[in-house]
Amino acid sequence: MARPNAGRRLAVAAGAALWATLAAGAALADEGSLQLVPEPPLLLTLLVLFALLIVPVDRLLFRPVFRVLDERAAKIEGTRVRAARIEREADQALERYEGAVRDTREQAEQQRRARLDEARGELQHTTAAARGEAEAEIERARHGLEASYQAARQALRAQSEDLARQAAARVLGRPL
Repeated sequence: MARPNAGRRLAVAAGAALWATLAAGAALADEGSLQLVPEPPLLLTLLVLFALLIVPVDRLLFRPVFRVLDERAAKIEGTRVRAARIEREADQALERYEGAVRDTREQAEQQRRARLDEARGELQHTTAAARGEAEAEIERARHGLEASYQAARQALRAQSEDLARQAAARVLGRPL
């Protein structure tokens, strides 16, 4: 793919070279021994040879070089486009990953709260059951103490009556 400006560039370069050659005029250096502008027939021959070399040099050198440069620019642009697409895909993947992590953390937090609530419920249930058992045990112990108290009272009453009879019998000196 040749550059559309290649021919124009060559024409500008040739025109600049011609202008520089003609502008120099007939400058002569030391005592006429150095001549910067060749004589017109030689100049015309050089210009014709230059013009004849432009086409082969353009086809053999400039066009391949410009084609390689154009291909390189196209590859660079294609690589930039692919890099931008890959970057967008990477950003989307990162967003999906961060969303998944966020969702997973939220689910884990919900599960933790549910388990904590469940554990608290079990603790309250276990505590209530233990409290009920303790209260029942205390009630049984109270009944046991009450029964023991009543039995001890009756035993003491019987003993006190027996001691009172013995004391009365000693005081009276006779059995009652």
